[in-house]
Amino acid sequence: MYQFTRMHESTKATRYRSTALVAVVEIIYTYGASEIDALIPLARSMASFTLALLSAVLLLCSAVQAQLSSSFYSRTCPSLPNIVRSTMAQVVNKEPRMAASILRLFFHDCFVNGCDASILLDDTATFTGEKNAFPNINSARGYEVIDAIKSNVEAACPQTVSCADILALAARDGVSLVGGPNWKVSLGRRDATTASQSDANSNLPGPSSSLSQLVASFAAKGLSARDMTALSGAHTIGRAQCANFRSHIYDDADIDPCFAAARRRECPSAGGDGNLAPFDLRTPDRFDNSYYQNLVAKRGLLHSDQELFNNGTQDKLVRRYSVNGKAFAKDFAAAMMRMGAISPLTGASGEIRLNCRVVNK
Repeated sequence: MYQFTRMHESTKATRYRSTALVAVVEIIYTYGASEIDALIPLARSMASFTLALLSAVLLLCSAVQAQLSSSFYSRTCPSLPNIVRSTMAQVVNKEPRMAASILRLFFHDCFVNGCDASILLDDTATFTGEKNAFPNINSARGYEVIDAIKSNVEAACPQTVSCADILALAARDGVSLVGGPNWKVSLGRRDATTASQSDANSNLPGPSSSLSQLVASFAAKGLSARDMTALSGAHTIGRAQCANFRSHIYDDADIDPCFAAARRRECPSAGGDGNLAPFDLRTPDRFDNSYYQNLVAKRGLLHSDQELFNNGTQDKLVRRYSVNGKAFAKDFAAAMMRMGAISPLTGASGEIRLNCRVVNK
């Protein structure tokens, strides 16, 4: 490091110090003139001043690097979007329901301590993850799809792309492949090195949730009631297990009697917990606005579904989505982008897992 004294400074060093001082003062002035006073004692010592300058630059750089970006892998793995899309296309073509399963997997990941692929971690002798939490056990599926995509990505771009980003892209592509909207997926997430079964049990809204509970659950993740109603439209595709809608079709009054009777044939009052029924009978594997049309007709499959249209605060928005598919698609895409930004691990946090099911050794 160069050492400077008042008596032996070079002209070049003097110009450097003056220019740097002006630049930093201008930066700080932008954020508030009161902070200039804090700079003056530091500027008295060239060493302290240089340290302050470097710290400010590093802080700014760290803030920039911490931001997610849709072009994050444009140089390090430019083939990533095509790899994920082509793999998802093969999977969805073989089993359309998988689009809904991957979307649900992404939702269940993001709502438990952020979008960090923690849901993908297997239990070990010394580690209990989220796969066997009540909302996920025997229902969350699609892990092998993410494994396949990860394998293809690793072959093209070793040790570069996180499982969290792969899951985010796969969820978007699944929706798009079955007729839903497209949106830019911000990338740069890193993978968690831990998971929490207890948080998975407590953070995910359940099928018996009330409207107020749904609103509060989404608000806790920084999402609005409008986001909640739009994201609930994910139930325009996929299936639900009898255990999750039994109480609604047998006990609730806010349901079309004919619809309830039809669902009871597939879901007895006792037994058959794992029997499946589509959320939307008309287009179960097509991403459209039929979900909201069903709600208006009192044909929501889950209690929590019908809560969105039950003389509450979301009735107006549900009616709008039921007659305006473009409005729903636009709001859904925007809400997915916001959900995908929930507490990501970036920078030096977390890791890039080589196997999505286990933490790196």
